[in-house]
Amino acid sequence: MNTTLTTIRQLHLSPPDPQRLTALCGPLHEHLKLIENRLGIRIHQRGHLFHLQGPLTAVMRAERLLTQLYSDSALIHELTPDTIHLMLQTSQDDSELTTEPLVVEESPAEPAADFALRTRKGSVHPRGANQRQYVENILNHDISFGVGPAGTGKTYLAVAAAVDQLERDEIRRILLVRPAVEAGEKLGFLPGDLTEKINPYLRPLYDALYEMLGFERVAKLIEKQVIEVAPLAYMRGRTLNHAFIILDEGQNTTPEQMKMFLTRLGFGSRAVITGDITQVDLPRGIQSGLAHAIRVLDKVPGIHITRFTSRDVVRHPLVQHIVEAYEAWDKKSDAKPAGRPQRVKAVVASESEETGETPA
Repeated sequence: MNTTLTTIRQLHLSPPDPQRLTALCGPLHEHLKLIENRLGIRIHQRGHLFHLQGPLTAVMRAERLLTQLYSDSALIHELTPDTIHLMLQTSQDDSELTTEPLVVEESPAEPAADFALRTRKGSVHPRGANQRQYVENILNHDISFGVGPAGTGKTYLAVAAAVDQLERDEIRRILLVRPAVEAGEKLGFLPGDLTEKINPYLRPLYDALYEMLGFERVAKLIEKQVIEVAPLAYMRGRTLNHAFIILDEGQNTTPEQMKMFLTRLGFGSRAVITGDITQVDLPRGIQSGLAHAIRVLDKVPGIHITRFTSRDVVRHPLVQHIVEAYEAWDKKSDAKPAGRPQRVKAVVASESEETGETPA
C-alpha cells in the first residue's frame, strides 16, 4: 500500500457536544493547527465533521488521535497543547508496534488495556510503545538499562516503578544513587551532611518522588531510611536485598564503578540504570561506564536494555528538535575528513623556512 499518496477522509465525531468540540479544537483552532504541523496534513472542520487530507499514514493517525481526544474531552473537559503533544508521541509509537500494552498487576506480565503504575498521588501512564516496553522490562528483569536523550522519561518512570513496588510491599526500600560528577562546572565546597551534599545531584529524583508521594510522606520515608540517598562511591562493599535501586546519570560512571554497582544486587532486589551516553561529564580520556556496560551486557540473560531516541521525547516539542539537531551535527562532524592539522603544520613549516627558525 502506498502511504505517500494524498488521501482525503471524512471523520464525524459523535455524540454531538459543542463544549467537547471547543475543547478539542482549542482557542483559535490551535490544537488542530498543532496536529496539522506535526503530521503534515490539512484539517478542514465544520461542526462535528472533519475532512482530513494528506499522506494515508498521517491521515489515519490524525483520525485515531482526533477520535481519542474527543473521547477524552468528556472526562478532562480541558485539553492543552501539552496533552496534544503527548498524544502525538503516543500515536507515533503505537503505529509502529502492534503488541498489546501491559498492566502492573499481581503478575506483571499479564496483558491488559490500561497500563499504569500506581502511586499515592495517582497513576502514572507510560506514553507510547517504547515507554511501555521500558516499564515492562523494569518489572520483569532484575537489572534494566534505560539509555537515551533527555526528556524521554527514563528517570521518571524508574521512580514511578519503584514507588509502585513499594506501595505493593514487594520491596522494603528505595535507594537513589548518582555519581557526584559536576556537569562542566566547578561547584567548590558544599556545606552540610552527606545527604545535603548530594541533594543537588539527586534533585530530579526527589522531584519525581514529591510528585508521586507528597513532601511529608517522602520526608518520613527518608527519616526511616525506607528511601535512602547515596553517592555511588558509598555503595562499595554493600549487598542490597529486597530493594529497588536507581542509578541515575549512569553515563558519568567509570567502567570500574559500574561493575561495582551492578554486583551490589542482592535477593529480591531490582536495579535500574539510566543515562544518556551523549552527555558524559567525565574528564577527557575516561571511558563512560554506561557505554561500556551496554556493550558488555547486551546479551546477558536477565538484563534488558531499552534504547530511547529523539522520537520518544515527551517534554516541550522543541526538546525533540534540539536533540535531533545535535545528533545531525555530530554525524556531520564525524564525517568530516581530519586533514586540517597537517595543513596547519605545513604553514608553520613554511614560516620557519622564511625566518630560519626550527619549528617546535
